[in-house]
Amino acid sequence: MNAKMKKRLVAVSGVIIIVLILVLAFVGGNSAAKTVSVAEAAELTDQNQKIQVTGNVVPESFSTENAILTFRIYDPDATSEELEVRYGGAAASTFGNDVTAICTGKVGADGVLEASELVTKCPSKYESGTDALTVDRLLGYGSEITGTMVKVAGEVKPGTLGPAGQTVRFALVDPATGAEVPVAFDGALADAITDDTAVVLTGSMGSDGMFDATDVALEG
Repeated sequence: MNAKMKKRLVAVSGVIIIVLILVLAFVGGNSAAKTVSVAEAAELTDQNQKIQVTGNVVPESFSTENAILTFRIYDPDATSEELEVRYGGAAASTFGNDVTAICTGKVGADGVLEASELVTKCPSKYESGTDALTVDRLLGYGSEITGTMVKVAGEVKPGTLGPAGQTVRFALVDPATGAEVPVAFDGALADAITDDTAVVLTGSMGSDGMFDATDVALEG
C-alpha cells in the first residue's frame, strides 16, 4: 500500500470515528433522563425532554382504568405543587398512599407525566406480634368484633398480593390452621413484604368479612 492510499484510509477512518462519536452522543443525550423536582416537572414545556421526578403519592389520588394507573405526586420537602402521572405498566405491591414514587417519562401537552418507568419504595417497619390475635381467633369472634380496632398476625397468602387500589390488597392466612381473611389496605407496603411474609395488621373487621387495615407491619 503506497503512502497516498494510507493517507486516504486514515482520513476515511477518522471520518467514521467522528460520525460514530456524534451518533453515540446524540443517542445518549436523548435517552438519558434529566432529574427534576415536582415543581420543575409541573412547569416543563418541552414534550421531548425525558425526565425523572421523585415525589410522594398524594393519598387517595390514584385510580386505574383500562389498565392505566393515574395518580398525583408531591414533594414533601418543598412546595405544595402536585404533578399528575399516568403509568401503563404493572404497579408494584409497595405502591400506595404517601409512598415514594420515582417516575421516569415525558410530560405531555396536557401537563401529565406519561411514565415509562415507575419505582416505588418505602421504609421497612416492624411490629411485635405478641399481643396480636391469630387469624383463626379473629374469625372465631364472628360479628362480635366487627368495627373493633385490633391487631392480627399472620402470613401473606402466596399469589394474593397486589398494588393499592384493588378491593383486596392480599389475603392474611393463619399458618397453623390455614384460616384466612381478605385484607383491604391502600397504604404503602414495605419492600420486604412478599408471599409468605409474616406481618402484623392493625385495623378492624368490616360487616362484609373484610379486614380493613390501617397499618401493615413486618412481624419482628
